Amino acid sequence: MKILMVLDHEFPTDVRVENEATALIAAGHEVHIACYTQKGKPVYEVFKSIKIHRVEISALMYKYSVAALTLPFYFRFWFKFLDGLFQKQGFDSIHIHDLPLSKVGSRISKKYGVKLTIDLHENWPALLRVSTHTNTFIGKILSPNFLWVNYEKRVLKHANAIIVVVDEAKERLSGIGIDEDKLFVVSNTLNMVEFDVEAEKPDSKYFTLYYAGGINFHRGLQTVIEAIALAKDEVENLRFRIAGFGSYEHNLEELVGKLGLNDRVEFLGYLTLKDVARNLSQADVALIPHLKTPHTDSTIPHKLFQYMYINKPIIASNCAPIERIINETNSGIIFKSGNADDLAQKIVQLASKSVKVSNAKHWVEEKYCWDNDSKVLVNIYA
Repeated sequence: MKILMVLDHEFPTDVRVENEATALIAAGHEVHIACYTQKGKPVYEVFKSIKIHRVEISALMYKYSVAALTLPFYFRFWFKFLDGLFQKQGFDSIHIHDLPLSKVGSRISKKYGVKLTIDLHENWPALLRVSTHTNTFIGKILSPNFLWVNYEKRVLKHANAIIVVVDEAKERLSGIGIDEDKLFVVSNTLNMVEFDVEAEKPDSKYFTLYYAGGINFHRGLQTVIEAIALAKDEVENLRFRIAGFGSYEHNLEELVGKLGLNDRVEFLGYLTLKDVARNLSQADVALIPHLKTPHTDSTIPHKLFQYMYINKPIIASNCAPIERIINETNSGIIFKSGNADDLAQKIVQLASKSVKVSNAKHWVEEKYCWDNDSKVLVNIYA
C-alpha cells in the first residue's frame, strides 16, 4: 500500500512518526510524509526509506494555524499541497498526524476514495486549554475551545481508523460517541533499537534529578524548582538538570534566580537522543512533573519508557496513565501534581532510600516496547 502521512511541522525529527513510518515500510508498505519547512530544507528527500515531500510555509501562514477553525487560509494551504501530491503520486491511504489537519485529510479521502487514518498524539482540545498562545485575549477570539471540541467530534466520525496513545484516550473518545471499533491504541513506547545508551554511574558528588522534554508551563517544572528549595537542606548536593527547550524557559530561569538556586539548577538546552540518554544514565532520579489536566490524563510521554529502560527511579505527578503504569511496574513514586511540599518529601524519601522502587527495564523489553505497539499499527493497515 502507498501511504501518505501528513505532519504539520518539520520532519525529521519526530520519534513517533519515524517509528510508525519505518514499521510500515518494514511490513512492505511505501510511506511518504508531507510536511512543511521553515528552515529551507529540500522539497523532496529520502530519509530512512521514507519519502519526504516538503512545502515552504511563511511565518504569516504558520501563524494562521492557531485560527484554522475561524479563518480558512491554513486549511486551504494544506489542501492545495496535498491535492497536488495525490494527483502526482496516487496514494492508497492518507494518515493524518494529530487533530488539526483531520478536516483536510477527510476532504482528500472523499475526493480520491482512499482510507483515512487519524493519529491523535494528544487530546488536542484539552492541550489548547492549557497552552499559553490560546489563552491570550486574541487567542481566545481566534481559537475558541468549544470550536475544537465540536470539530473533534465531527471530523473523527469520517475516519476509517483512529489511533490513540493510551487506553484512557480510547475511553475518552468512546465516551463522546466515537465508534470503539475504529479506535486503536498505539502507544509512545520505546524503540529499543534506536535508543542505544552505554550505562554510566551517577556522579557521586551530587544527588541528581533529571528531566528531558519540552519546557512549558503545563510540564510542571516550576513545581520541581520550588521543591528543590524546600528539600535542599535535607538532601546534600541536590541538583536538577533540565534537557530541552520551550517558551517557559525564561520564566523558570527567573524563578531559579529568585529562589537562589543558580548553583543547583542547570539548563542543558536541546540535546540529541544519544546525549539525552547519556545524561539520563548519569542521573539518580528521573522526573515527570506534568500538571494534572484532562490533557495529561489522556496521553503518555515517550520519556517514561526511556526512564524505565535505563532503570532510573521515577518521581512523577499523578496524571492517570503515568500513575497507572508506574504503580503497575513499581518503577517510581507519585506526588500530587503542583504540590511542591509533597514533591520535596518524595525527593527526600528517594535520596534517603526510605522508599524502594524496582528496576523496570524488563517491563519495557517485554510489554512497553515499540515491537509490540508496531504490530497494532501494521495490523490496522493489513
